[in-house]
Amino acid sequence: MKKFIAELIGTCVLVTFGCGTAMLTGCEHWGGYLLTALAFGLVIVGMAYCVGNISGCHINPAVSLAVFLTKGMSGKDFAIYVVAQCLGAWLGGGILALIFGVAEIEDMTGGFGSNGVGGVNGSIPAALIVEVILTFVFVFVILGVTSKKFNHGSFGGLIIGLTLVLIHIFGIGLTGTSVNPARSFGPALVAAIAGNPEPIKYLWIFIVGPLTGAALAAGVHAFLEKEDKTK
Repeated sequence: MKKFIAELIGTCVLVTFGCGTAMLTGCEHWGGYLLTALAFGLVIVGMAYCVGNISGCHINPAVSLAVFLTKGMSGKDFAIYVVAQCLGAWLGGGILALIFGVAEIEDMTGGFGSNGVGGVNGSIPAALIVEVILTFVFVFVILGVTSKKFNHGSFGGLIIGLTLVLIHIFGIGLTGTSVNPARSFGPALVAAIAGNPEPIKYLWIFIVGPLTGAALAAGVHAFLEKEDKTK
């Protein structure tokens, strides 16, 4: 139960602060890009040192999938984590809807910070490629930093957070940067409930892309970590 709550809270905070910053800035200029990228990365840093010792601070189904595939968690825990993450993301989107609705603040993204394909000129293949690559790099770093074969000490959370900043700096202008199915699910669902069905139409891209990238990262990481018996 504690792991479930930790993942729910962590993902809720990620969506609230990350997507909330995007809604305020619109990510239309480099200032908005950087602020949004920093918001997502700093949440990861904060949550890593807050709930990391409880749940590992996955707050992302793609990360949980990679951990599961590398035998770092059971199938039961994987399912529990994904449910908690999706509920947390939906709750985060709901908090944003409440704040922006009550205060009558304009949502500069038009969809609660949801992901889309506008930056790749509507190309679904391009969006999928972007998300696979971004997620591969992000999850590959996570698996390397958290590997039991190496001792990265207490800097793991900082390294992972800074990597997410890097991923967002490149990806925001293309797909809005998902690399996290839950992060995409929450805002898209809230947007749909609020009367904007556009984000939900493309949600599958931000589920398939990140999960594929995570699976590839898990496979490559396992191959590279496997002891070379030919030596």
